[in-house]
Amino acid sequence: MTHTSATKVTYTINNFTEIKIKVLNWVQRFNTFCFLDNHQYQLLPHSQECLLAAGVKREIKANAGNGLEQLHEFIGHNRSWLFGHLGYDLKNEIEDIHSSHTDAIGFPDLFFFEPEFLIRLTEQEIIIEGPDAKNIFNEIINAGNRTIKVTTPPKVKSSLSREEYIKVIKKLKEHILRGDCYEINFCQDFFAENCNIDPLSIYKRLSIVSPNPFSALYRNNDQWLICASPERFLKKQGNSILSQPIKGTSKRELLNTELDELNKLDLYHSPKDRSENVMVVDLVRNDLAKICKEGTVKVDELYGIYSFPQVHQMTSTISGKLMDDISFSEIIRATFPMGSMTGAPKKRVMDLIEQYETTKRGIFSGAVGYISPEGDFDFNVVIRSIMYNASTSYLSFKTGSGITIYSDPEMEWEECLLKGEAIKKVLESNY
Repeated sequence: MTHTSATKVTYTINNFTEIKIKVLNWVQRFNTFCFLDNHQYQLLPHSQECLLAAGVKREIKANAGNGLEQLHEFIGHNRSWLFGHLGYDLKNEIEDIHSSHTDAIGFPDLFFFEPEFLIRLTEQEIIIEGPDAKNIFNEIINAGNRTIKVTTPPKVKSSLSREEYIKVIKKLKEHILRGDCYEINFCQDFFAENCNIDPLSIYKRLSIVSPNPFSALYRNNDQWLICASPERFLKKQGNSILSQPIKGTSKRELLNTELDELNKLDLYHSPKDRSENVMVVDLVRNDLAKICKEGTVKVDELYGIYSFPQVHQMTSTISGKLMDDISFSEIIRATFPMGSMTGAPKKRVMDLIEQYETTKRGIFSGAVGYISPEGDFDFNVVIRSIMYNASTSYLSFKTGSGITIYSDPEMEWEECLLKGEAIKKVLESNY
């Protein structure tokens, strides 16, 4: 063990997985916390393996209006670690858009907090910062598993039938034919009412079934996010900024290596997925060009195929060098919501999303992450996620896909089911 200050301790650990579970058990006593887990993926650039922020020194909560302006002042007031989220409906502040759909989960459009405790985990050590840090380590080591007694699985319903979904996709393709847009990300909602779940045990189970590099267990009072995201929205380090949009999906065949490799190859050469991906790449390049020095925005990787437990994904990487003195809020105004969850052109497709989707997205297709005291940050894209309101016993998860002129409505329906497969499996088998 090495002490660096009265409020910071470092311990060598022997069993990374065991300590991670104990940290999760310990943090359940807090009403606000954010647990970010890379699941030991070496997806570059890699910065933090596992971060936990718990307890609140100060916080900011806002809905669309002047939320980003408030956040700018909050960040500038005291340079510190901040954790939190940007909800999809911040778009109403960035663009002239109005949302009238219901939101049964209730996350604010924007929430950030400076944590009382910051815990960093690597495969070799645990670093704890906060009051009485040495005693906190002992509490973690002795933390038992606190579970909520649950007897029946949630009864999941869909907001759209197969026939209704296909009808919407055909209408969206008509918009594309008319030239209203080139690509649109359309999502459907799966939900369960009057359900009682234990978010921690669901997260643990989801981490076994579908460990992904931008996973999170996030709590803001009665609102919970159980996230198994494979996608990075934005990462800033120094004056470098990077985005890694995902567009393109194919199924894993874990019991058949030959077929699994064939699915990867088919995805790489798929005209539909390539067109989807390159349109989002162009959109991200345009977004980054607003805040980066001229001539610095570049595509580092196009059509990269990455394998995750449930699916293969087509991921591209776009980076640039930021202009001097660009603030976090200015970066978000230029890039949010992310192109992979909207489409092109962004403003027009966000209007169409409001027209054809049946519920507010809320924190879904928003971003969860952290800002460091130096102003660096890393945020995911909130997909492959369960949202849960413990006070109303309402649960939701959404799945979507990018619709282009090449889209086959039946295949898009199947892709949505594939993306929700791990979540359904976890919800149905955790009893």
